Amino acid sequence: MYKVILIDDEQLARQLIKTLLLPYKQIEVVAECADGFEGFKAIQEHNPDLIFLDIQMPRVNGFEMLELLDKPPAVIFTTAFDEYALKAFEAHAIDYLLKPIIKERFEKAIQKWLQQADKKEVPEVSALLEQNIYEGYQHRIVVKDNGLIRIIPALEIYYIEASDDYIKIVTKDGTYLKKSTLSHIEATLDPQQFVRVHRSYLVPVTQLMRIEPYEKESHIALLHCGAKVMVSKSGMAKLKTLLGW
Repeated sequence: MYKVILIDDEQLARQLIKTLLLPYKQIEVVAECADGFEGFKAIQEHNPDLIFLDIQMPRVNGFEMLELLDKPPAVIFTTAFDEYALKAFEAHAIDYLLKPIIKERFEKAIQKWLQQADKKEVPEVSALLEQNIYEGYQHRIVVKDNGLIRIIPALEIYYIEASDDYIKIVTKDGTYLKKSTLSHIEATLDPQQFVRVHRSYLVPVTQLMRIEPYEKESHIALLHCGAKVMVSKSGMAKLKTLLGW
């Protein structure tokens, strides 16, 4: 028996998927969730084989929820994204259903997943997340904090530092780790507000207090929060272009 979770803020959409799943006796819907908060908890509890995941949801969206999971299950997205995003889904062997969902397309997606599941081939979603498929720039970062979900507004970030396979997000309320890359986070944030001043540091422009020479062609940025971060030659060039120095 395969376990499935439905994560969509539209009750009618969840009901439609449940109806379409009725002929598949080997599939059991173990939970229904209306947003990413509920979805994250349900996945931790039930360890499903497959989730049907809406992208645009209140509180925490589909991509943000997936980024919180250490080992995401197989995903069939329910989406209204544009052609660019759909090509990215296809490239990473993750299926999708355009709303309104059509029965024939649904059956095709299910058959595709069943073939992968029978062969124990779990689609890899991490590569998709690295494509930065977002509508516009993000104004927040979602992290796990002692098993809970915390939403960090971009305005509260002092700086972001690369730390092995994680990033370290330093804020006025503390420091949080997120499994991601600095390049990924940089691409999701507004480049007019956040600058990659060094391969290891991403800094909000509003935090810059002054910049001092360090050694050779590098500099040190002094931030309003009291921290000091390295500024590389290329980082300095970005700052000069952005700030008109």
